[in-house]
Amino acid sequence: MIMDAFDILALPPRLDLAPQDIEGAYLAKIALIHPDIAPDSTDAMDLAAQINDARQTLTNPLTRGETLLARLGGQPASADNSLPPGFLMEIMELRETVEADLASGDPARKAAWTREAISRRDAFVAKLTPMFEEASRGAQVLGPIRTQLNAWRYTERLIEQL
Repeated sequence: MIMDAFDILALPPRLDLAPQDIEGAYLAKIALIHPDIAPDSTDAMDLAAQINDARQTLTNPLTRGETLLARLGGQPASADNSLPPGFLMEIMELRETVEADLASGDPARKAAWTREAISRRDAFVAKLTPMFEEASRGAQVLGPIRTQLNAWRYTERLIEQL
């Protein structure tokens, strides 16, 4: 059985994990392989790398969603690049507005767009959390989840730009 980040940190496979739960699970796992605790562990370096990767994966809500979708058997982004109807035009217009505001050099505009982008991220989490719960109960929603994750990537790119 291949273990994913949820398994490695022994966390429930959920999109809406609290950051403090991820950090607590990480600290508990990493403490178990510390050289003072397990001095004879030859696999400590590999285990530490796996634990660090799991923490990084689950700390980012989008990669957490991607991992959860893969766990449920959904398609990776490379196999399905679908987007909601009209989304591409909407995001292109939004990006033009953001770029114009950023070019103005006004820090208040940048701060406003940062808040807006984070609000959009939160909206994706709020929308996808119940969809993932439905999928875990067998509902056929993996395709719509993939579509929403694809759209979410555009918001993450906007956050990176800001």
